[in-house]
Amino acid sequence: MPEHIEFQSKSRRHSDPAQRRKIFRDIVETRNAALLPGAANALTARIIEDLGFCAVYLTGAGLTNTTLGLPDLGMVTATELVDATSRIADICELPLLVDMDTGFGNALNAYHTVRRLERAGAAAIQIEDQVFPKKCGHFAGKAVVPADEMVGKLKACLDARQDENTMIVARTDARAVEGFEAAMDRAHRMIEVGADVIFVEAPETRDEVMKIAALPAPQIVNLVVGGKTPMLDQAELANAGFAFTLYANAALQASVLAMQQVLGSLVKTGSLSEVSERLAGFSERQRLVGKPQLDELALRYEGS
Repeated sequence: MPEHIEFQSKSRRHSDPAQRRKIFRDIVETRNAALLPGAANALTARIIEDLGFCAVYLTGAGLTNTTLGLPDLGMVTATELVDATSRIADICELPLLVDMDTGFGNALNAYHTVRRLERAGAAAIQIEDQVFPKKCGHFAGKAVVPADEMVGKLKACLDARQDENTMIVARTDARAVEGFEAAMDRAHRMIEVGADVIFVEAPETRDEVMKIAALPAPQIVNLVVGGKTPMLDQAELANAGFAFTLYANAALQASVLAMQQVLGSLVKTGSLSEVSERLAGFSERQRLVGKPQLDELALRYEGS
């Protein structure tokens, strides 16, 4: 493994939300394209932490898919997102970047949502410039708000944070709507306003990805299997200077396929004999959810 990628493989466990925010900022400033997997729920976040990643991303698309069974079309409410943030931050000690979509309204709504998410344990918060209700970044038919409106919402997000280490990630979806140059113009405006990290969604060529890497601020690149952005490897993205390589829904896609295969075999054969090796063991499941630690607490407080 190249030396400049080692940073992302060392688990950084901090129970204090302020420490998590500081370590997230440190990761961003290192600019090593740290792998950032998405979690739609607390169990996935615990698996991500257990595997040794350095941070976790609360995916709006995944939250919508898993809790509502609906596509990423702006269906999740601010309260549902705050609740999900709290659940993950309570059980997972990795720094958490939260996707708050368009901020759930105007600049005042975005301001209020940032306050709530920061209190819930977010280390960083992402806002985008789509028209509400938004669409998945790799869907067709997106629309973006005027650049001035997005700048106002971004200013509100920056002013709302109480901890100076809470980072605001500014995402633009203008590439698919107004073209690449327009998206880059928006990115520069976001940087001028003070965005900590820039996220130009859905670039379509390697050349576009490398031009994004040259922006005068840290960046995130979102790699989606079957999406519009070329699947570049982490080493190349690290050499280009990206802060994070985002795999927002890889875990979700893997779990969907696993459930289809295991339950498909069950309905077809009437048993799990043909797919039993694809199931996590009972003890492993209990380990992941922390049952041994709770058992120790029970002994301490309740006796044998």
